[in-house]
Amino acid sequence: MLVRDIMTEKLSAAFAPAHLEVIDESDRHEGHAGARPGGQTHFRVRIVAEAFRGRSRLDRHRLINQALAAEIAGGVHALAIEAAAPGEG
Repeated sequence: MLVRDIMTEKLSAAFAPAHLEVIDESDRHEGHAGARPGGQTHFRVRIVAEAFRGRSRLDRHRLINQALAAEIAGGVHALAIEAAAPGEG
């Protein structure tokens, strides 16, 4: 299974998002630190979930990092996060 798919499943289970995109941007980072042949190292997450309402940006990022701890420890080099509650933005 692709890392992107695993991340999508974990974020969906943890936050029941109204909107979720997990984008593999590894091809944009070839030759940079942490890049590997075959990619699956650099990701962008765009997520809208009620779980983020009233939480700071830092808290939202911490929650997402906790949900994806195994993937981050297992080779995800970079994770850009755009997290919001419904109606924000």
